[in-house]
Amino acid sequence: MLLHGLLVVLIPQIKFDDIKIPEVLQVELAKKPEVPPPVVEPLPPPPEIVKPKVTPKITPKPLPKPTPVIKTPEPLLEPVHEVAPPEPVQEVIAVSSEVKNPEPTHIVPIAEPIKEAPPVPRISQADMDDARGKYSSSLWGAISKHKRYPKIAQMRGWQGEAIIELQLDGNGKLKSKKISQSSGYEALDKQALEMVEKALPFPTPPEVLRGSPFTISVPVPFKLE
Repeated sequence: MLLHGLLVVLIPQIKFDDIKIPEVLQVELAKKPEVPPPVVEPLPPPPEIVKPKVTPKITPKPLPKPTPVIKTPEPLLEPVHEVAPPEPVQEVIAVSSEVKNPEPTHIVPIAEPIKEAPPVPRISQADMDDARGKYSSSLWGAISKHKRYPKIAQMRGWQGEAIIELQLDGNGKLKSKKISQSSGYEALDKQALEMVEKALPFPTPPEVLRGSPFTISVPVPFKLE
């Protein structure tokens, strides 16, 4: 409402004569610059087509015909008869029947041929193992006759098996003894060694084990019945 009131008051005071009419402006459009025509470059000349050279065909010259070779027959040779060589002439020397002072003849004795000893049969490892097993059983038979269970082992219920390693000569004579595997109790091991000493002398070993020292193991069991 205030704006409308102000416009009513101000509009009658405005003099229209004082309003200048704006001059008409003449605007000339600038001319477009002339564009020169495009320069057309000349096309390059087409490449020359090189024609391949044609080599003339060479016709082979005919080979000369071989001249035939005429073989002349060889003359026949007469067979040659071989002539045996003459036999050698044996010279015969006359020896008188009476020879003075004949030289003594030496008689050389002929040596008798040397007879070779029969080869020693080779013993296989299987035979050796079988002989050791059998001899170990016979040794246990001799040792077990002297078996005695220690009293302390019986009271405490000790049981076990001691394996004794015996070193013997070729005739079965004892050279050394030791416990190769303990029974777990010293009393049982000592009793096993005492049984070996009481079983001496040992039986004769089999023929396969004779002649050289050998080692054999004998198990000695201890069990409470």
